[in-house]
Amino acid sequence: MKVEDFDYDLPDELIAQYPAERREKSRMIVLDRSKEDLRETMFGNFPRYLQEGDLLVINETKVIPARLYGQKMSGGRVEIFLVRRLEDRIWTAMVRPSRRVRPGMFIYVGGEQLPIEILGRLARGEWKVALPKAMSERKFIDQFGHMPLPPYIKRADEEEDRERYQTVFARHEGSVAAPTAGLHFSEHLLERIKMKGVTVLPLSLHVGPGTFKPLDVDEVEKNKLEEEYLMVRRDYWEEIEASKRAGRRIVAVGTTTTRVLESLAMGRVTKLEEKLVDGIEYITGWTSLFIYPGFRFRVVDALLTNLHLPRSSLIVLVSAFAGKERILEAYRWAVSRRFRFYSYGDVMFIR
Repeated sequence: MKVEDFDYDLPDELIAQYPAERREKSRMIVLDRSKEDLRETMFGNFPRYLQEGDLLVINETKVIPARLYGQKMSGGRVEIFLVRRLEDRIWTAMVRPSRRVRPGMFIYVGGEQLPIEILGRLARGEWKVALPKAMSERKFIDQFGHMPLPPYIKRADEEEDRERYQTVFARHEGSVAAPTAGLHFSEHLLERIKMKGVTVLPLSLHVGPGTFKPLDVDEVEKNKLEEEYLMVRRDYWEEIEASKRAGRRIVAVGTTTTRVLESLAMGRVTKLEEKLVDGIEYITGWTSLFIYPGFRFRVVDALLTNLHLPRSSLIVLVSAFAGKERILEAYRWAVSRRFRFYSYGDVMFIR
């Protein structure tokens, strides 16, 4: 398969720059794989497409305000995009512009008393940095960090993004991009879903910046994804396994949730550990699972997902789930009906 096979034409004006007025007010495409038809509704009607006994699995990762702006001693402006916490105050980061950055240099954020130290260069163009000692790590990031909106949102982040580029069920900090299918849920809608007899189970996959990168090798199968950290309560995973054996439908909210479920089912988790967090046993580890057409889904029966970038690992994943031609037809249909695309855009339910 070629990456170009997963391309489509999208007018720039259909790339959502702001979220819908209310979370439930997004439009939703329903793609029924058995009937091969498309229909349009509002996301507020999503509970109608669920049934008693379903398991709805969500990603409760929390986005950190990872983008920091500072200055070198010379006055040059520098952007530091935090990627992964290594230990207290020590992070991997992307630094722009990186040409004149060197180990031992300080980038000042919020005044001379708050320097970020550049410790060294890492692989993939990342740097190792140390956050200031004069302020707690959490307070520093919360006070000076900006929400890491995707590059296709052509505006600066605003105060509203602190709420709207975050799911209502966000709990475990660590993502630098939102699990976007979850952005459409309100607390009220979740209660309606639970009242219908649907079990809602959370897990976490911390989304990295690689989610926005196009596939860079022409042959789809030869591409590699960056590792991302996952954590799942052991009792929840056992409930998912038992429900699958009992024939209950597993509905995944998002491609991130899908990759966690399928990674665990396949045993494709590296650095697998069991950890106690507040007395609760969690399965933790890392996954770089790349799902493309020909993949056999072992867990997920239905998928809620946003409308994704062409030539991305995400459109390849949904093509694996529903069929490439069916997905591309649905995307062309969505363009013709002026759906809004990408992170702040509309949503698709594939069943």
